[in-house]
Amino acid sequence: MKKGIYLILFTALISGLANFYNKLAMQVLAKNAFQYTFLKNCLVALILSILIMTPFLWPKLKSLNKSQWLKLLLIGIIGGGIPFLLFFQGLSLTSAVSASFIHKTLFLWVAILAWPFLKEKISGLQFIALGVLLWGNIMFEGFKGLSWGLPETLILTATIFWSVETILVKKFLGSISPMVLAWGRMFFGSLAMLAFLAATGNISGLTIMNGQQFFWLILVSTLLTGYVITWYHSLSRLPATVVTSILVLASPITTIMNSIFISHKMLAIEKIFGFTLIMAGITGVATLAWFKNKKDVISYEKITD
Repeated sequence: MKKGIYLILFTALISGLANFYNKLAMQVLAKNAFQYTFLKNCLVALILSILIMTPFLWPKLKSLNKSQWLKLLLIGIIGGGIPFLLFFQGLSLTSAVSASFIHKTLFLWVAILAWPFLKEKISGLQFIALGVLLWGNIMFEGFKGLSWGLPETLILTATIFWSVETILVKKFLGSISPMVLAWGRMFFGSLAMLAFLAATGNISGLTIMNGQQFFWLILVSTLLTGYVITWYHSLSRLPATVVTSILVLASPITTIMNSIFISHKMLAIEKIFGFTLIMAGITGVATLAWFKNKKDVISYEKITD
């Protein structure tokens, strides 16, 4: 479990940086949000395809049956295709801070879905910790910095898609390795986006870019590659509610980056207080999950003795 927590902390760092740099990259690349998203995800799919062909992973891909291939296709459409188009279209029309905050409500939707579909029971103390986490995120971002319109609706819809993907991945991890699932997400997701671009007439000028634009594309693609690999491996080791709760740390990271490099303003007192609540909520969720895991292990050992 400890390794899973380290992994998701690293995922949160990547996500926070990615939200910030994606906003800048979209401006530099000067392409529409759909083309930008496809180029970035297609490069990630290429990187993962190279990794999947290594001797360690190729046998796992070759051994998949028809049902497992269909699961990869489903993950690609629900997790790697539709929500990316929605999210980055919304991000192109709103701030990185708003996008990060909405995306980090993922833990709420996952918590709602995890109980009936994954049988992840939430105790009273865990429910309080989740409430503290939500309150802290709201306090940190502040209502003044948030607005609501079509961009935010697109981002929220993408977040709900990703919450469904999280539940499906947890169920599929029992028979498919995290790396194969990550590859399926990005490979089939990229194919779905390519079909969308072709259908909407967004193919023209897709690959025309200069050296600066290529640098930004490499940067955001590298971040996304790291994100999807560590995200899926975290899900293979921790409950979905814990993983998505710790991911909330990405929202303050994005805001801090924005404060340092864009607004050049110090964090206000309410943001510091909000960050304290976020840390308290995450610590509560992770600690309770840790003790529950220890209790389950001890119970299992007693049964098997």
